[in-house]
Amino acid sequence: MRACWLLPMLALSAPQGALAQVQASLVSADSSIQPGRSATLALRLSHEPHWHSFWRNPGIGYATQLAWHLPPGWKGGELQWPTPGLIRDPQGNITGQGYQDVVYLPATVTAPRNLIPGQDATIEATATWLMCNKECVPGTADVALTLPVSATAAKPNQVVRTELARTLVADATPDWTLAAKRDADGITLTVKSMSSLTEPRFFPQDGAVQYDQPQRIGQQAGVLTLTLAPGEDAHAKAGRLTGVLAYTDAGGTYRGLAVDVPIVSGRSVEPMLTLPLLILAFSGGLILNLMPCVFPVLAIKVVGFTNQAGSSRRRALLHGVSYAVGVLLSFWMLAAVLAGLRAGGRQLGWGFQLQSAPFVFLLAALMMIFGLSLSGVFEFGSFLTGTGSNLQHRKGYGGSFLTGVLATVVATPCSAPFLAPALGSALTLPALQSAIIFSFVAFGLSAPYLLLCAFPQALNVLPKSGRWMETFRQIMAFPLYATTAYLLWVFAGETRDSDLLDALLGLTLIAMGVWVCGRFWVPGRRATLVLTSVATIALISCGLTLGWPRVTTADDLQWEAWSPERVAQLRDGQRPIYVDFTARWCATCQANKKLVFSSKEVTKYVRAHQVALLEADWTNSDPRITAELARWNRAAVPFDLVYLPSAPHPQILPEILTPNSVLRVLKGDGAAAPHNERIREPAAKMG
Repeated sequence: MRACWLLPMLALSAPQGALAQVQASLVSADSSIQPGRSATLALRLSHEPHWHSFWRNPGIGYATQLAWHLPPGWKGGELQWPTPGLIRDPQGNITGQGYQDVVYLPATVTAPRNLIPGQDATIEATATWLMCNKECVPGTADVALTLPVSATAAKPNQVVRTELARTLVADATPDWTLAAKRDADGITLTVKSMSSLTEPRFFPQDGAVQYDQPQRIGQQAGVLTLTLAPGEDAHAKAGRLTGVLAYTDAGGTYRGLAVDVPIVSGRSVEPMLTLPLLILAFSGGLILNLMPCVFPVLAIKVVGFTNQAGSSRRRALLHGVSYAVGVLLSFWMLAAVLAGLRAGGRQLGWGFQLQSAPFVFLLAALMMIFGLSLSGVFEFGSFLTGTGSNLQHRKGYGGSFLTGVLATVVATPCSAPFLAPALGSALTLPALQSAIIFSFVAFGLSAPYLLLCAFPQALNVLPKSGRWMETFRQIMAFPLYATTAYLLWVFAGETRDSDLLDALLGLTLIAMGVWVCGRFWVPGRRATLVLTSVATIALISCGLTLGWPRVTTADDLQWEAWSPERVAQLRDGQRPIYVDFTARWCATCQANKKLVFSSKEVTKYVRAHQVALLEADWTNSDPRITAELARWNRAAVPFDLVYLPSAPHPQILPEILTPNSVLRVLKGDGAAAPHNERIREPAAKMG
C-alpha cells in the first residue's frame, strides 16, 4: 500500500479552483492546415511548481487522455509521449512516471479533402488528466484551436516544433545496439552506443519491470548496463522489454530512446562444445556446397575436375589438400577477426564482411574476372582457377588453395540447414572452442572435393576430353556473372545511387583491363608485355578507384523531394533554393550534379547559406514534374532553377553546368539563363 497522501486521487471530481494547478491548451506546430493533409497539434500542459501529471505508464494514478470532437471527415490520432521523468513523494520515494513544468503531448489530425482554402477550421477536444502535489485531483478541460485552411503549407510554429524535437522519444539508429537478458539478478538492459550517456534511467511501458525500484548501472568500454527489478506480472510480459531509456547527452540535453527488444533468458548454462554441435557444424558446411552463393565458385573446380581426369592419385590428392587448407585457413582467419571484434565490444554475425560496401565491390569485381576467364576472354587467371593446359604443380596447387579461400569468402552470406545453431554457438563460445566449430564447418565445405581428389578414379566417369570441355567451361561462367549481379544488388542497398553508377562504370574499366591482357599479352615479346602490363594495371586501377564507394558522412549534402508546396514553404522562410529536374537516364544530368556538387567551394557555400536542395526525379513518369516543365516551356531534362530571397523570380541555369556558373547565380552576381535573359516565373495554370 502507498502512503495515505495518495488517497485523495480517488476523488471523482476536482475541488473548486483545482484546475488552476495545471493549465491545458491546444497548440499547433503548423500555422495552417491543407485539404487532405495532416497537421501536428499538441496538448500543452503547464504545471504549477511542485505539481505533476502522468505518463502513459503512470505507476500510480492514470495517464492523460485526449478525446477529439471533430466534424465528419476529420481523423484524430493518438497522443504521443515525450520522455518522462520520475515523480517522488515528499519523503523522496518514487511514486510515478510523468511530467512537471510545461510539457507538449503531440498528436496528428487529418483534414478531409473537401476543405476550402481561405476558410478557418476549428478543432476541438476534451483533455483529462490527474494532477498531484501533496494531494491528487482529476482535471479536465475543453480545448480548441482554429487554423486557417490554405492550399500550400504555411510557415511552421518554430516554438512548438523546437519543443517537440527536443522532448520526443527517438527511435534507435544503427549507432545503437540494445539487448535485454533475464537472469537471477533480474532483467539486464545492455546499451552500446557511440554517444555519451549520463544519468540513464529506464522507464518501463508495462509491468515487466518495477518502475519504482533502484536500477543498478554499470558502464565500461562504451557499454552501458542497467539491471532492473522484474515486475509482478513479469512472467506474462517476459517476451519483450518496452519503454524509454532516458539520459542526458554530452550537451546537457535530457533525451529519450525508444526501447523494444526481446528478453533472452540467461538462466541456462553457457553454450558448451559438444559432439552434436560438431556434427551440426560439419553437416552445415557440407550442405553449403549446394547453396546458391557457393555453387558458382565450385563451378571453377568442376572445370578443374575435367582437366584432372587421368591424373596421378598423389597429384590429385595434393590438389584436394591445397583446397582444404585454403578453406581451413580462411575460416580460422574469420574466427580470429570475429573474436577480436567481439573483444572490442562489437556485435557481429555470420557474413558481417558483406555489410561493407567496399568489400562487396571487390568481391563483385573478382567474380566478374573469374567469369571472364571462364568465358575465354583471357588466361590471366589460370593460376587462380586451376584451369588451362599449362596447369603445373605449383600454379595448380596455388590455384586450388586460392579457390578454397574464395569459396569461404562467398560462403559467409549463406546459412545452410544445421549451420545456424552451430554458428550461433560459435559466436558466443570462447575463442578456442569457436575456432573448433569453424574448423568443422571448413571440413564440411571442403569434404566433397577432398574425397574426389583422394579417389581420382571416380573422375573416370566423366566423358573424355574434347571440344565439349571448352563449351562446358564457358557455360560455367554464367553462374559467376549471376553472382556478380547479386553482389551489385547488395552493393546498391548499402550505398547511394551515384555510387552504384560509379561501380558499374568501374567494373567496365576492370573488364576492359583484363580484355587487354587477354588480347595483347604475347609471351616472349618484351615490349608488348610491358605495354600490355601497363595498360592492364592502369585500367584496373582506374576501375577500382572509380567504383570504390565513398564513405557517407554527416557533412554530405541532403536533397529533398521537389514539390510546389515545398518550394512555396521554403520561399516563405527566405532561404535560397536550388531545384534540379533530373532523371537517371539523363547522362548530362548526372554529369552536371557530380561536377557541381563535388566542388568544395559549392558545398561550402550551400552549407554556409543553408541553400535548400530539391530534386525533381523524372526517372519514372510523374505528371506533376511534366506539368512543371511545361510551365517553363521545357520538355526535357536537365533543367535547373535557383530561387533567391532577394529576387521575385527564379533564374534558369544553362544545360551544361560548372561550379563557377552555379556559384555566380547563388551569389546573385548575374543571371544564368541563356543570353543573360531573366525569365519571369509563369503564372500557374488554373483548372
